[in-house]
Amino acid sequence: MTLWLPSLLCVAGLYGAAGVGASAVAAHLAGGASLATAAQFLLLGAVTLAGAAALCVNLERGRTAILVGASAIGLGTLLFSGDLALRTLMEVKLLWGTAPTGGMLMIAGWLVFAIGGARASWPQR
Repeated sequence: MTLWLPSLLCVAGLYGAAGVGASAVAAHLAGGASLATAAQFLLLGAVTLAGAAALCVNLERGRTAILVGASAIGLGTLLFSGDLALRTLMEVKLLWGTAPTGGMLMIAGWLVFAIGGARASWPQR
């Protein structure tokens, strides 16, 4: 097993913990809608990364595309949720376009993930 799978699982755990924490803070924070959105994406990212790692343990075809897609989703989640959380909690804006760039990375990651899934299900010649 490559280092890629345990790394995705580690990031999934961190995203899950951050998502639960951000949800708790957002529930008690006036105007915490952006933080709640960040928390949702962190939790979705956590499940996605854990699922991709579990899926790829025994997968041969499509594995690389799924891992690349999951990694793009992970990076996109970090940029998107990080930007929203910093804006809400610290009134700090990351680089211009960080949240939209993260969103586009997530979209691209899901498309690459879909290609990997299709590749895994194609009949072998």
